[in-house]
Amino acid sequence: MSDSNHKIFGRIHSFESCGTVDGPGIRFVVFTQGCPLRCLYCHNPDCQEIAGGTEITATEIVEEVKKYRSYMRFSNGGVTVTGGEPLMQPEFVAEIFRRCKELGIHTALDTSGYVPINAAKPVLDYVDLVLLDIKSYKPETYRKVTSVSVEPTLKFAEYLQQIEKPTWVRFVLVPNLTNEPNNMEELARFVSGLSNVEKIEVLPFHKMGEYKWEQLGYEYQLKNTPEPTLEEVATAMDTFRKYGLKVA
Repeated sequence: MSDSNHKIFGRIHSFESCGTVDGPGIRFVVFTQGCPLRCLYCHNPDCQEIAGGTEITATEIVEEVKKYRSYMRFSNGGVTVTGGEPLMQPEFVAEIFRRCKELGIHTALDTSGYVPINAAKPVLDYVDLVLLDIKSYKPETYRKVTSVSVEPTLKFAEYLQQIEKPTWVRFVLVPNLTNEPNNMEELARFVSGLSNVEKIEVLPFHKMGEYKWEQLGYEYQLKNTPEPTLEEVATAMDTFRKYGLKVA
């Protein structure tokens, strides 16, 4: 929403000034508030409710970003907006990215793709790179992980190819859940058909957010799920490489 001075407001959880895992180089990472998914392994469950967090203007965020331009320039980094789900606040995120592009700063959007494409289009105009989280390919597994349907995400992925938007696909490897061989094979086959995908990132499941679930009084259903072994990670990476995908 906008006030009388046309400042674009949004709600964020926090930001990280020197992130190194959400896109190329050193990045200023903005964690937006609100998410339509309820991922079993979510490490930011305190980002889920749209009414939480802190209200802030896009201008205030960009003023903070400017302080780190030298780090971004030196490392070929930029700004990443993640969440939560950034595309729940499209006007706000589009304004952050628009201002960054005016400053010559690389922009990356980390999204689940679980959004109406028409809502995403104005944001994508100012995005250099999309980090697309595909939690699973098999519909039943995706719903078990997220509580929602996989179809919007797959349609979003196809739209990104249609507009030739550079994309990195991210896949969280969870033992006894997402690492089922057919699930990974089908995801690899789907992603290999997308000419705009530069690489796929296999992210090993971890429990670093478990304490947040406990603090919020939520039940952490993956309490007894182990982190993947090096062998399981290697198997997943080999599955994607078999389909000609660059894997990180």
